[in-house]
Amino acid sequence: MVTSESIQQNIAQGMETEHLVVEGDDGTHFNALVVSDEFEGKSRVQRHQRVYQTLGDQMREEIHALSMKTLTPKEWHEQK
Repeated sequence: MVTSESIQQNIAQGMETEHLVVEGDDGTHFNALVVSDEFEGKSRVQRHQRVYQTLGDQMREEIHALSMKTLTPKEWHEQK
C-alpha cells in the first residue's frame, strides 16, 4: 500500500529538494509540496513531469491522485 511517507521517500531519492512534504492518509489521494532548484526555468507541466519521473510505475499503478505545488526555493521563500 502506498503511503505519504513512501511517496516522500521516492521523490527525495529521485531529485534534490530544499523542502518536501507529502500528506494524505487514505492510500490513494495525496498532496505534495516540492521545493527544488531543478524547477528553475521550468513550466508547471515540466515541474510536475519531473516529480512523476521520480515515482515511476507507482504513479501509474498505485497512486490515484497526487496534487502538487512545485516551487523554486526563491518562490517558496517569497510565499512564506
